Amino acid sequence: MPLDQKTIEILKEKLLEEKTKLEKNLSNFANPSETEDDYKTIFREIGTDPDENASEVEEYTDNLALENNLEKQLAKIDRALERIKNGTYGICSKCGKEIELERLEIYPEAERCIKCANK
Repeated sequence: MPLDQKTIEILKEKLLEEKTKLEKNLSNFANPSETEDDYKTIFREIGTDPDENASEVEEYTDNLALENNLEKQLAKIDRALERIKNGTYGICSKCGKEIELERLEIYPEAERCIKCANK
C-alpha cells in the first residue's frame, strides 16, 4: 500500500530534524564549505609543545573521520528529501517495490527495501 501524504509528512519532519542535528554536530568542529553538505574540519592550535602538537593532530584526525561520516549521513537525508519532492520516496531504488513502512519509520532515509538491502 503506497504511503499516504500524512505519513510522508511525518517522515519528512523526522528527516529534517535529523539533518538539523547533524549540521549542529558538524558545526562544533567544522565549517561549512561552498558546496552543500560539505564541511572542512577545523585544525585547532593547542600549543607548540610536541605533546600538544600530537594532541592537535590526533583531534584533527578523529574529527576528520567524524566529519566524513556525518557528511555521508547528510547526503542520505538529502537524497530522501529529494525523493519526497520527486514523488519516488518509499520506492526501492533496486527492485522498484515499496519499502516497508516499519523500515522507513526506523530509517527514513532508506533507499532500498529490506530484501534488497540485505543482498
